[in-house]
Amino acid sequence: MPISFRRPAVAGAVLALLLSLLALPATQAIAQDTPAPTTKFEQFLERFDLAVSGAGNLTTTATGIEQRDAATTHSTLTIKPSSTVGELATLRYTAKPWVGFEYNFGNARYTEDYTFSPPFSQPVLVGGAQTGVHEITLGYVAHPPHTFYGIQPYFALGGGTMSFHPTRGGGQGLPFQYRAAYYYSVGVEGNFPDSHFGMRAGFRQLIYLAPDFQQNYLTITRRVRTSEPNIGFFVRF
Repeated sequence: MPISFRRPAVAGAVLALLLSLLALPATQAIAQDTPAPTTKFEQFLERFDLAVSGAGNLTTTATGIEQRDAATTHSTLTIKPSSTVGELATLRYTAKPWVGFEYNFGNARYTEDYTFSPPFSQPVLVGGAQTGVHEITLGYVAHPPHTFYGIQPYFALGGGTMSFHPTRGGGQGLPFQYRAAYYYSVGVEGNFPDSHFGMRAGFRQLIYLAPDFQQNYLTITRRVRTSEPNIGFFVRF
């Protein structure tokens, strides 16, 4: 009699153990399919993106009376920067659709061509000055809350500084100079499917005083605009 009672108990225990083992993989699969909740730090990082773009540099021509002989000869100086292509890096933080901030660093090199009319009897500068230009600006950026066919428009505006560094070989020995600048930009962007990467295209314009490199014969006190059509890629953290 004791044996007859133990066998069903043992069989039941073995059956329960087998069912538990069979249920274990399913439980693990469900646990693996459930994504882990993101932390506040991860949510903070997801609001950042870093973009690297190629940007055209098209600067307007400026003409005015140069200041060295403004009271006597009234010589007119025309400054015509050459067109070029540079690089633009932008780090953005988007808090919400209409609230965001960006930091821009731009780099380019072009030649400032100078024409004096009438020419000086003893030329003070012949030809142009090759210059490296660096932009450092901060701005406000906004994204509308809705996309259009998966494309997200944006607009931004801000200000900062531009530094002009005449090159050693072609800079005519001129000193470097900083100019205050402000800008606006508009464009569109979109993420690649199932990816942290995306593409951005836009147009921006910088407004600042034409550089004179602290030389009165190059001072005409005229504002110029540098237009920068740009296209590149970004990564979201």
